[in-house]
Amino acid sequence: MDLQISKEYQDWLKSIKDKVSTARVRAALAANKELIQFYFELGKMISEQEANASWGDKLLTQLSKDLSNEFPDVKGFSTTNLKYCRKFYQFYQSEISQQTIDQLLVFDFGQHIVDQLPWGHNILIFNKSKTIAEAIFYQQQTLQNNWSRDVLALQIKSGLYERSGKIISNFKYTLPQPAADLAQQSLKDPYVFDFVALAEQYNERDIENQLVQHISKFLLELGKGFAYIGRQYPIQVGEKDYYLDLLFYHVVLKAYVVIELKNTAFIPEYAGKLNFYLSAVDSLLKREDDKPTLGILMCRDKNNIEAEFALRDINKPMGVSEFKLTEILPEELKSSLPTIEEIEQTLKQSGHE
Repeated sequence: MDLQISKEYQDWLKSIKDKVSTARVRAALAANKELIQFYFELGKMISEQEANASWGDKLLTQLSKDLSNEFPDVKGFSTTNLKYCRKFYQFYQSEISQQTIDQLLVFDFGQHIVDQLPWGHNILIFNKSKTIAEAIFYQQQTLQNNWSRDVLALQIKSGLYERSGKIISNFKYTLPQPAADLAQQSLKDPYVFDFVALAEQYNERDIENQLVQHISKFLLELGKGFAYIGRQYPIQVGEKDYYLDLLFYHVVLKAYVVIELKNTAFIPEYAGKLNFYLSAVDSLLKREDDKPTLGILMCRDKNNIEAEFALRDINKPMGVSEFKLTEILPEELKSSLPTIEEIEQTLKQSGHE
């Protein structure tokens, strides 16, 4: 069917043009809230028309052409963006189909407002999320942390939704509510340090060096609220010196956080040593208005049941999580790349030129 001569299509097209004009799109689409609400309505109109008419694949192509001709100064009428509008509506419609039209335009899922996010962020979220719950999680995290679109993309790619709050911990036994829930949700399992580049043979100190060298990326992976204090932080108990791998202060939890890195699988003895460190920090560093110091054991691997048993009778709040570095390249690809030593040698030579 030729949509250009279809009276039904032309009548439908006119209703869309009227809506664009009424909303003063030339000015209003510059405002993000108006833009997101308009795209949702447009996606709804496209979805409903596709369901009620047999225009097939020609619909979006013709609609894009007609709207672009009618409103040449308004962006967002490409065929690709019209498909995004349709998917935007279809992704959320099951959650809000029973709401009133006013609520539809606000996109109010409990305590979250979708139209506070830029369109590019929204596209990422509804394209990559498997459920509405996952989408809402990324919406909330984006607003709370003021993520750029690139940072949001990295967090989605790393599977932050599946990892958040999954750390094995004893917080519900060692912290009061709501601090226990807040601490649990502030931590994750596993932690992904894909920005760390190491030779094949490395130890905990090498990992520490890399994490501190890339501290901004490390803090991003740790999450909101972590303030870096130091690595190999010295504390003296009795007449003996001890050194904490990494020491942070969490400004939301209002507590020191000790992170111990273990380049091995978890063993129960690690929990006892970390418990000792937490007692020392509580005695030597913690102020009167600080909350109890938290501990995080980051290991290359762990058995969840074993970790739960190890933490059960520990009286200091701590959790056990895995950490992952960049995956080892296949041998055939690895052989075609320069080694760490070769790269370092090249850098040294270029530094003397």
